[in-house]
Amino acid sequence: MKKIAIAGDHAGFEYKEIIKKYLDGKYEIKDFGTYSTDSVDYPDFVHPAASAVENGEFELGILICGSGNGVQITANKHQGIRCALCWEVEIAELARQHNDANMMSIPARFVSEDLAKQMVDAFLITNFEGGRHQNRVNKIKFC
Repeated sequence: MKKIAIAGDHAGFEYKEIIKKYLDGKYEIKDFGTYSTDSVDYPDFVHPAASAVENGEFELGILICGSGNGVQITANKHQGIRCALCWEVEIAELARQHNDANMMSIPARFVSEDLAKQMVDAFLITNFEGGRHQNRVNKIKFC
């Protein structure tokens, strides 16, 4: 069973809870917070989730905030993370197929609950194609 890290801020809390319930029994999920709609600083929850994906404790991660931007920017500060901002199913699929994204961010204020679930499904079941994309992914690291 795939292990999935999930985290977000107060604006993403309700969607995070919906997605956790939706994925229950299909995946092993760890919720890194937040745990309410009280205002919080998203890096406090995103950094631990991204570290857990980066170190291989979890295979993939889902991040949720109002715009999807703050959590994505924070996650991408981690060298081993490729977090994609997703707003359509095809974007979620391509993030996995072409970019080998290991985390996705969802803009809760801009997508429906049903679309969020569809994007999560697509992200979690789609595999990296490798091939010509592997060379590009290898070039993402900058040291």
